[in-house]
Amino acid sequence: MKKMDPRTIRTKEMLKRAVFELLNGGVMLNQLSVQKVTKQATLNRTTFYLHYEDINHLLDDLTKEIFNEVTEKITDLNHIHLLNEKEHLVELLNYLASQKHALRLLFQFEQFEKVLFQLMKQLIDTRRLNSDRVTSNSLVDSHIKAASIVGVISWWLKEGGHLTAAYIADQIHLMYRK
Repeated sequence: MKKMDPRTIRTKEMLKRAVFELLNGGVMLNQLSVQKVTKQATLNRTTFYLHYEDINHLLDDLTKEIFNEVTEKITDLNHIHLLNEKEHLVELLNYLASQKHALRLLFQFEQFEKVLFQLMKQLIDTRRLNSDRVTSNSLVDSHIKAASIVGVISWWLKEGGHLTAAYIADQIHLMYRK
């Protein structure tokens, strides 16, 4: 595998950071342009085109990077058996909160919600398979549970930032108590 030049890494990070700064500053996804991003990153457009074909190429690269990180984190949580369900959820929510700005970008893509739904469903199903204290007739359907958790997470990241991960985990836990 070829090692990437540190200057290339730094430049791409500057461009990605500029995208987040613009989005957090109120620029809508469809309003992003090479000119706006390069101005925010204090780079010239020629530098941009050395690394990306157009603004969509940058957004695709950024989206794939975040998808991979989120997928890896949720997959890693599938292998943690020492935590109880609520601790598991708090750990996941803390991670998502740390990635809030990136996830706000991804929630603008319909496919992200579908991927997050599948990851949450997989997490729920894996936890159920590894649990010895649940019976199938006492469980909320994993599709419904995953959809509601994704909805809560989406709302929390967009509107409920003043609430802690532990509080959101408590509320989700209460929704599914017997």
